[in-house]
Amino acid sequence: MIRAALVILLFAAAAVSMLALTGDAGHASLIWLGWRVDMTAATALILALAASLAAALAWRMLLWILDAPRRTDRLRAEARRRQAAEVLGRGFLAAAAGDGSEARRLAQKAADMAPDQPGLVRVLAAQAAEAAGDTAAAQTAYAAMLGFPEMRLAGHKGLMQLALARGDREGALAHAEQAYGEARTPRWAWRALLEARLEAADWDAGLDLVKSALDRKIVPPVVAERARAALLAASAAQLEHSPQPKARGLALDQAVEAAKRQPGFAPGVVMAARLLAQDGKIARAVNAIETAWKAAPHPALWLAYRDLRTDETPRERARRLSQLAAVNPAHRESRILQVEQALIAGDPVAARQAARALDGEPVTARIAGLQARVAFASGASDEARVWMAQGMSAPHEADWSDLDPEGRAFAYHAADWARLVATFAESGELIHPRHERHERSLNELPELPIAYADADAAPFLTEPVLYPVGGGDYDDDEPPLPGDGPTPSRRGPRRRRLASAPRAAK
Repeated sequence: MIRAALVILLFAAAAVSMLALTGDAGHASLIWLGWRVDMTAATALILALAASLAAALAWRMLLWILDAPRRTDRLRAEARRRQAAEVLGRGFLAAAAGDGSEARRLAQKAADMAPDQPGLVRVLAAQAAEAAGDTAAAQTAYAAMLGFPEMRLAGHKGLMQLALARGDREGALAHAEQAYGEARTPRWAWRALLEARLEAADWDAGLDLVKSALDRKIVPPVVAERARAALLAASAAQLEHSPQPKARGLALDQAVEAAKRQPGFAPGVVMAARLLAQDGKIARAVNAIETAWKAAPHPALWLAYRDLRTDETPRERARRLSQLAAVNPAHRESRILQVEQALIAGDPVAARQAARALDGEPVTARIAGLQARVAFASGASDEARVWMAQGMSAPHEADWSDLDPEGRAFAYHAADWARLVATFAESGELIHPRHERHERSLNELPELPIAYADADAAPFLTEPVLYPVGGGDYDDDEPPLPGDGPTPSRRGPRRRRLASAPRAAK
C-alpha cells in the first residue's frame, strides 16, 4: 500500500511539473447533479489522484476487516506452535538431565499440543522412557519409529543402544546392519559395524567395509586411507606368524601397502621395513623408514633402521643414523638420535654437544638414561649417577613403551590392534596399549652402578647390548605380551653395563 501511494504521488508531481513548465495551467470543469465546478487542469489532476488514493485505502481497510477472523486463527496457531516448541525443548532438556518423570509429563503434553510434529514427539517419548528407566516403553517407542521412513534411522539407533545396554551384542549389530542398509546411512552405523569386525579380528571384512563406506561417502577419504593402512598393518601382523607358506608373502605386500598409504603409522612402517630387510630389499626398507621419519618420527623407526645392516662398524652405523636424523632435524626424536649416533661412534665430545639440544626437554626416564650414558662416556660418573637417580622416578615415554623388554616393536595382541585401527582411523593418533597398562618396556636406563662403592668396579662399556626390534619368532599365532608370564632368557647372566653404542657386527 505504501508503495502504491508513493507511485501516485510521484505521478502527480510529474504531471504538475509538466503543466508548470508549459506555462499553461489549463482548465477543467466538473458538472454533476446540477453542480458545476471550474478549476485548473493541475488542480483537477491532483484531486483525481487523491480520490484514487482514498479509494485504495478504503479497499485495503475493507479487506483487512474481512480477514480479521482468519488472521486471529493464524495468531492462535502460531502461539500454540510456540508453546509446543517450548514444551518439546523443556522435555528434551529434562530427558538429557535424567529427570524421567518430568520428561514423560512434558512428552504427553507435547503429544497433545504438537500433533503436526509426530517425529519429535516420538523421539521425546522414547528418551523420556529411557530417562525414567522404563526400558519396555522405550523399546516400544523406538520400534514404532521403524514404521516411518523419516524416523527409521533414529529407531534403529535407539534399539541398538538398548540392546547394548542389556548386553545383546548380536541384536545391536543387527540394528546397525539394517541402518547401514538404508539409502542414507549415518556414520554411527558404519562405526558400529567396523568395531564388530575389529573385535573379531576380521581385518579383510574391515577393509571391505571401509571401501564401501568411502564409495557411499559415509566417511571422508582421509579417514578411509588411515583405516585402510591400519587394517593392512594389523592383517600383516597376524599373517607374519601364520604357519601357512604363502602367508608371509601376503604379509609383506600388506605391510608395504600400509607404509605407502600412511607413512605416519609407525607400526606398519616398522613391519614393512623388517620384512623387506629379511627379503634382502634393504634399499626399499631404508626408503620406507626415511619417508616415515619425515612424516612422524618414532623411536621404533630408528631402531629398525639401525638393524637393517649388520655388516658395518660402529662408526659406519653412526654415520648412517646421522643421515636418518638429517631427514627431520628439528624433531625431538632427531635430536635424541644425534646423541645416540655420537655414543655409537664412541665420540663423547660430540655426544655431549648434541645432548645440549635436549636441555629444555622435560626429564623422562628415557632422557635421564640418555644423559647418564653421555655423562658416563665423558668420564663424569657422579653426574651419571645423578641422572640415573632422576630417571628412576621420572615418567616413562608413551612412544618408548611400544618396545617390549626384548626390543620387539608393536608386539600387540589382536585386541590392541583393534584399538590401534579404530583410534588411528578416526583421529590419526597412535595409542600405546602397553603404556596404558603400565607394562615393562625396553630398558630406558643403562645398567650403571649408582652406589659409590661400585665406582671403581664399574667398567666403561663401549659395546652395549644390541636389542632386536620386532623380529622375534613366536610359538603362538600372536606374540606374547610381557605381562603374560616370564620370558625365558636366551643368554646367561649379563654383566652390569652401560649401553652407549650398538655392538659392531662380527
